[in-house]
Order: sequence, then structure tokens, then C-alpha cells
Amino acid sequence: MAALKPGNGAVDDTGLPLLTRVDAIDRALPQTQCTRCGYPDCRSYAKAIASGEAAINRCPPGGAEGIARLAAITGQPVLLLDPLHGTEGPRQLAVIDEAECIGCTLCLKACPVDCILGGPKAMHTVMADLCTGCELCIPACPVDCISLTVVDTERSGWAAWSEPQADEARTRYAFHQFRLQRDEQERIARLEARALATRPS
Repeated sequence: MAALKPGNGAVDDTGLPLLTRVDAIDRALPQTQCTRCGYPDCRSYAKAIASGEAAINRCPPGGAEGIARLAAITGQPVLLLDPLHGTEGPRQLAVIDEAECIGCTLCLKACPVDCILGGPKAMHTVMADLCTGCELCIPACPVDCISLTVVDTERSGWAAWSEPQADEARTRYAFHQFRLQRDEQERIARLEARALATRPS
């Protein structure tokens, strides 16, 4: 597995600059942000592959074609998908049983691409065109009202997902991360303001 040499202008043992290599690997991943690879997001997995920390066969959504793409970029041999991280299958979408939804908003926070609409104590719904099928909303739901439906039984991996969809998911995930950070900063600011307001003069 290619290792990276340390330094500000880090390169791997093929001579490819670190950031260029990570970017290339990241673009070869489907951007579902499902965490099945064992990393918190696709970018983190790309960095782990580039550094030699992780194998190229840990992304079920990318499937066999995804592994082939990563092998071409890294110069590593093509491997079978590691079953410890899941199996390749058809693209799935999350569907919310609106009659059972209690409007808790926990799935909104769990969705890495912000494709669930709704508000507190209001019915939630999934924007199907934007759902990556990551499954992260399912364990977040306290009333088990979210299920998965198969989009296309004939195609899986990259055959069921396009590069424009991956680009859209990457962009939406970046905004999701920004939003979470902004919301946390605003929460801390409110707490600090409240503490100042109640402090004895």
C-alpha cells in the first residue's frame, strides 16, 4: 500500500502530491457519507487510503466498480469488497411513515446531506432525489417509522449512482457540517449570554 512522506509538500511514494491524491480518491467515492467504511465520512476514508491506513475495499455503496477506480488511482491490486463492511446492493432510499412520525427532528440531525424536511412536532418527509441511502436516519428514529425502499433492482454500486449525484451529495454534506458547527456556536453563545444575564452584579 502506498505510503505518504511527511512534510508541508507531502507526496506519496508515486510522487503524487498529498492533496491531489486525496482529492482523486475522494472523487472516486460515491459520497453517501454512510460511515460503513469505519470512518466518519468519505473524505476521512479518502485520507486514510492515501496515507496507507485503510484498504481500498471498504466502501459497499461504491461496490466493485468503486474498488476498481480506487485501485487505478492508488496502483493497488483490485480486491473483493470486505464483507466486514457490508455488501454491494441496489441503491435504496429512506421512506418515512408520515402517519407514525412524531416530529422529533432526530432524523434531520442524523441525515448527512440534509435531505429530510420537517420541524419539531411536524411531519417529516424525505427528498428522494437527494437521499443517498446511507441508513443513518434509521437508528436515530425512536419510533421506527423509517424504512428503506429499493430504487432499482437491476443496478448496484456506481451503476446505480452518478458522478453528478456524488458531487451534489459532497456539497450538501459540506453545508450540513457547516450548519451543525454554526448551530453549536449559536447554542454556546446563547448559554454564555444567559449566564451573563443571571450573574449577580
